[in-house]
Amino acid sequence: MANTFDRRQWLKTAGMAGAFSLFGGATALANPYETSPLRVVRNNAPNGNIRLSANENPFGPSKKVREAMMNGFDEMCRYPYAFIREMSDIIAKKHGVTPEHVVLTAGSGEGLKAAGLTYGLHGGEIVAALPTFLALMDYAQQFGAYVHYVPVDEQLGHDLDAMEKRLTGNTRLVFVCNPNNPTGTILSASKMKNFCENLAKRTVVFADEAYFDYITEPNYPSMVELVKAGLNVIVSRTFSKVYGMAGIRMGYMIARPDIARRLRENTMAQVSVPALLAAKAALEDDEFYRFSLQKNAEALQFLYKKLDEAGLSYVKSHANFVFFKSGKDIRELNTLMAAKNIYVGRPFPPLNDWCRVSTGRMEEMQAFAKALSEVV
Repeated sequence: MANTFDRRQWLKTAGMAGAFSLFGGATALANPYETSPLRVVRNNAPNGNIRLSANENPFGPSKKVREAMMNGFDEMCRYPYAFIREMSDIIAKKHGVTPEHVVLTAGSGEGLKAAGLTYGLHGGEIVAALPTFLALMDYAQQFGAYVHYVPVDEQLGHDLDAMEKRLTGNTRLVFVCNPNNPTGTILSASKMKNFCENLAKRTVVFADEAYFDYITEPNYPSMVELVKAGLNVIVSRTFSKVYGMAGIRMGYMIARPDIARRLRENTMAQVSVPALLAAKAALEDDEFYRFSLQKNAEALQFLYKKLDEAGLSYVKSHANFVFFKSGKDIRELNTLMAAKNIYVGRPFPPLNDWCRVSTGRMEEMQAFAKALSEVV
């Protein structure tokens, strides 16, 4: 299964392979996912534009995922209860927890919102970095939560000391997106672990690990280890990124059973049979997992090279996007790039002269680089 695969060691090899392909070795890296009859090559934005704005994996879903969904149509007349139990068992085994620790969600977005509702209701306070992924905080504020936003540091990473200082007696949750979206930064393993351990004694810590598969640091720990130790920690994961299933909506949270029960009660949707069948197939498809990591590594190296040539500052990424300083207000840049049929990331205040661009197919990367050179 993909969870047992050493993605970091493999990514080091993929990085070299990616560099090789940039200098004419692409044939050696040919893969059936680029030529499969099931893979319909198409631009994924309106009017044939190229969308590099939502951190999607354009190579997915994999062939095995598609076949699992197609072959499962006879089960679509059934409610998903039995499939939910099976997937909870699979996820529990993957992470070394019990099924009672697992909360299945319609994408990790539903999990974020359920947590925002659970801990933000009736004036609960939440601490989070800025910029970061705002789904949890935005939803919590709709139900009366107050959010203490702490600016990222000079390296665009979480300022953990400043975040800890913002805790009050009414702080119900601290949100840490690691790797962070949109900056692509990660905390050192020891800092992340110590921060979560210490703050979990005072409140609940939510670790958003949507981009965990892309981390290349050796032996980087998931905060699921703290959940297994019984701490007040929630971890969220998604099938939207490396597995290429953003449109299928499948994610999950791992938390202590009593916390998981509260979160489960506040979920708003129920995962569907197609999503559950797709997720099971995705976890069994090591080939596509490796392929997705390789293609992402190649695209990152290409983007770094082009941004260096353009003299633009950027952050080395542990995700499937790059955050760079364009020098233009992002709204202006969006307009200029859209005029060239390319969509890039939305505003992430207060860093409004920075732009997040997702990785994509190499032809999309080349089109982005050409357009950027013309507008910046």
